[in-house]
Amino acid sequence: MEIKSFKAYRFNSDVVAGVGKCISPPYDVINSVQQNLLYGRSSHNIVRIIKGKTESTDSDSNNQYTRAAGFLNEWIKAGALKQDSAEAIYAYVQNFDIAGTTYQRSGFVSLGRLKDFGSGVQPHEKTLDGPKADRLNLMKATAAQFGQIFMLFDDAEKIADKIIDSTVAAKESASDFVDDENVRHRLYIIDDTSDIKAIVNMMADKQALIADGHHRYETALNYWKQTKNPAAEYRMMTFVNMYNEGLVVLPTHRLLGNLESYNTDNLVVSLQKYFSVTKFECTSDKAKAKSLMDKKLAEAFAAGENAFGIYDGKSFYYVELKDKTALDNVDVSDASKSLGVVVLHSAILDDILGIDQAALTSESNLEYVKDIGDAVAEAMAKVDSGQKQALFFMNSTPVEQVKAVAVENEKMPQKSTFFYPKIFTGLTINKL
Repeated sequence: MEIKSFKAYRFNSDVVAGVGKCISPPYDVINSVQQNLLYGRSSHNIVRIIKGKTESTDSDSNNQYTRAAGFLNEWIKAGALKQDSAEAIYAYVQNFDIAGTTYQRSGFVSLGRLKDFGSGVQPHEKTLDGPKADRLNLMKATAAQFGQIFMLFDDAEKIADKIIDSTVAAKESASDFVDDENVRHRLYIIDDTSDIKAIVNMMADKQALIADGHHRYETALNYWKQTKNPAAEYRMMTFVNMYNEGLVVLPTHRLLGNLESYNTDNLVVSLQKYFSVTKFECTSDKAKAKSLMDKKLAEAFAAGENAFGIYDGKSFYYVELKDKTALDNVDVSDASKSLGVVVLHSAILDDILGIDQAALTSESNLEYVKDIGDAVAEAMAKVDSGQKQALFFMNSTPVEQVKAVAVENEKMPQKSTFFYPKIFTGLTINKL
């Protein structure tokens, strides 16, 4: 993949009250509560641009997109955003804990040349039209790139990783802050021409795989084709080596609701045609029952088996695929058939429960639950209260499987992967 250095716009600590207060998670994980929190954190928080509030008086000439352009121009004029004077690639380091284990994930931010899928860039998930239209409106209004596209590449020699490590050891960070989930974010400037050249040359023959940011990538590609702006042929991206020790994929569970005539007992009967089902009742000790199910899921993950769990408020169920003919009518490669999410979506959600692609697209029956913080406990509470009908527990999808599916030029169901932590928005901005 062709990449190059660039002169990023970054928040100027001499003007803003703390760079960390101006940064935000990506737009698609910001709910209304967090939006308000970010608005209150700083008058320069990037949320005003990437997910600005709508108003009842909005019109074609005054709306969240035109206001985003106004904020961008005002901040640059006031010096709150300042462009770097020299071309650079930016090292991005994140430190975080999961279940008592400490990780460090590092990558680099550069411009990547946009290509149609299959020409050096591979997607792995399906996209929706709504988010792409929203991001395109923002790009047309601002002519700038804010959120990152999280890209994976394969380099066993770890050329970029070594340069990043040496940069971190030798330089002070350009920004350093800890977010609300206790993830530390650091940005370093790689401006040595030999280091930049080494990274560019290393990436020249690499295939890049989109880990997160499919909507942003397709939007950038559409914007470039529509505008023919030469600068828009390149998109700001964060690249992480598949061999990086801090590359972590967490599961995304499925919360079921609004399904007519749902009954777990009937579902279990239907499942037994192709799956083995083990029930763990939780009338006396819910934590113990969940622990037994979790243990079975972990064993299946280690053995490379397709398995998932179900919680319906009364019991936990461990479900494991035993007869692969359940997927005979699914027109995908063996690589895709090996994915737990494909087994669940095709053989269970569609074939048994009748949740087809149209229902998945409208998200009328499924809510996606990322396995971090209190999200799982909150999802289970919704089942307990009767607000939702069941929670499907998933194992994570290994990076190797993501890569294998992409090689087949196929896409996984939405929310098949959860690369943690999220890459934040506002550390670098690319103005076209």
